[in-house]
Amino acid sequence: MTGVAGVVGLGIMGGAMARNLTKAGWTIVGFDIDDGARRKAANAGVKLAENAAAVAAETPTIIMSLPSPAAALQVARELAGAKEKRVVVETSTLSLEDKEEICRILEAGGHVALDCPLSGTGAQAETGDLVVYASGDSAAIASLMPLFAGFSREAHDLGAFGNGSKMKFVANLLVAINNVASAEAMVLAEKAGLNLKQVVKLVSAGAANSRIFELRAPMMAENQYLPATMRLSTWQKDMAVIGKFAAALGAPTPLFSSTIPIYSAGNGMGLGDLDVAAACTVLETMSGVRRE
Repeated sequence: MTGVAGVVGLGIMGGAMARNLTKAGWTIVGFDIDDGARRKAANAGVKLAENAAAVAAETPTIIMSLPSPAAALQVARELAGAKEKRVVVETSTLSLEDKEEICRILEAGGHVALDCPLSGTGAQAETGDLVVYASGDSAAIASLMPLFAGFSREAHDLGAFGNGSKMKFVANLLVAINNVASAEAMVLAEKAGLNLKQVVKLVSAGAANSRIFELRAPMMAENQYLPATMRLSTWQKDMAVIGKFAAALGAPTPLFSSTIPIYSAGNGMGLGDLDVAAACTVLETMSGVRRE
């Protein structure tokens, strides 16, 4: 089952979703302010719109994938002006407060807002290896399962609006820890004189493996962090959201908190545009390792 849908935000995640949905037979109308993202989407068969409001005018369901709260709130205001009822699938990683404000704006315009963050990296998004943490109106979520299937391997209804983001915070806390743990192990192997490609192979085959190690340790072994599947600069924004959420609940996060200085140092070293796997470079610098 396919149909027509919109995607506002055609960057790493949104662009991949739009392309995969197009491949799956959906007619996708998209918008992004970045010319490069627009060209890439158009080359994949996405129909481009002049702005977010134009996307809403043509599509009953719109996926939002934006890089910041300000961008997401601005797009929500534009979508809210649609004359007919629309279902808006908000997939960005934002604070619960921002998600709730987006919901308020859209519902005031007579639309349905769903909180549907995604589990997966940009590389996983390219292959449809994503999990959708959907929350909000259950009937709307059920009706969108064919849409979710066009760009993900799993989609789950977590209940009340906001539960999707809560689940994403839990998952990303583990991602933050596993990424730095992977970098720490790779630098130890490097200092020990082991073959890093062999380390990747053997850890991946054993009990110490994780999905994050599988995704990012090969980048560490190659010392190659472009193209970024999650930019270090963007990740620091997500880390702040998780930290604030955990602190508000009084939940201890000693391991998560210990990774914050590593990511901050990476941004301070000018690595912000690189993949978060570049945490390995930070630890290499701390250990005196230099690679060309």
